[in-house]
Amino acid sequence: MRQGDIIHGLVRGLAVVECFDAEHARMSITDVAQRTGLERATARRCLLTLVHLGYATYDGKFFELTPRILNLGHSYLAATPLPRLLQPFLEELAHATGESSSAAVLEGTDILYVARASNRRVMSINLAPGARLPAYCTSMGRTLLAALPADEANAILERSELVAYTEKSKADMASITTELAVIAAQGFAVIDQELELGLCSIAVPLHDSRNRVVAAINIGAQTARSPTSRMIAQFLPLMRKVQAEVRPLLR
Repeated sequence: MRQGDIIHGLVRGLAVVECFDAEHARMSITDVAQRTGLERATARRCLLTLVHLGYATYDGKFFELTPRILNLGHSYLAATPLPRLLQPFLEELAHATGESSSAAVLEGTDILYVARASNRRVMSINLAPGARLPAYCTSMGRTLLAALPADEANAILERSELVAYTEKSKADMASITTELAVIAAQGFAVIDQELELGLCSIAVPLHDSRNRVVAAINIGAQTARSPTSRMIAQFLPLMRKVQAEVRPLLR
């Protein structure tokens, strides 16, 4: 791609949109400039443009995104068949296990949730299509990283901010790369209270008809209710069945 083909104003505008999150829902121009690295005047123009288009509001000091911003994510969900294809399978898993099931793809250093069937809330944060979590410390993220060539997975890990969220977290390169090798060999990933105490999950990759890994699915639950031993013994066979059923549908 030639540099002249890039619309830098669009790049800056998207950077402004992406700098809003749960911890930074209301920000001033200065806040946005600091989080994006943009000049204050550039950040101001981007923010006012978002207000003009209805994607943000401004009270004279702070900017907030509006629900209209969801249209951007909805365009992806509407354009790709993956969420629609997987939703019935996730609902079947959730019904059979009594737990929540999700699907995600790898997006940079994160996983991006594309579909979810939730029987009950298992995390302190709200997970829904469009939500993101770090790949290195999630079952779906590790599953997707384990499917990559080692140099690509390592490059993603090197760009990641490796944080130990709990005392059980694997948050160093050596531990994570060792874990990825185990996952690649056994074909599934288990997370036991590494992201949040009391939460565990199990994930498997989804292959398309050409054997490429295109997504991952998981089941998440409270450890007291469904410990990892139960997940492997009871949930994994159900997830393997979904793997087999979905493969010929993914082209």
